[in-house]
Amino acid sequence: MTQDAERNDAERNDAERNDTHRIDALEMRLAEQERVIEDLDAAVTAQWTAVGALQRQLGLLVERLADAERRLPDAPDAPPPHY
Repeated sequence: MTQDAERNDAERNDAERNDTHRIDALEMRLAEQERVIEDLDAAVTAQWTAVGALQRQLGLLVERLADAERRLPDAPDAPPPHY
């Protein structure tokens, strides 16, 4: 084999190793991004569940406050402060 052929083979092997390394790095990054997306999806789902529960509680509190206000007798006008 000539020196040029050996050099070409060596360069090709280096390029293949470099490509393999880059592909491995990209696959690892993709796997990490997929994991992060799954974690974020779970967090958003949990937050929406919590928001729904808080909205129901707020609705009940608004109803209770409205009931309490309806049951209160009309308060007379407060006397003006005396100086």
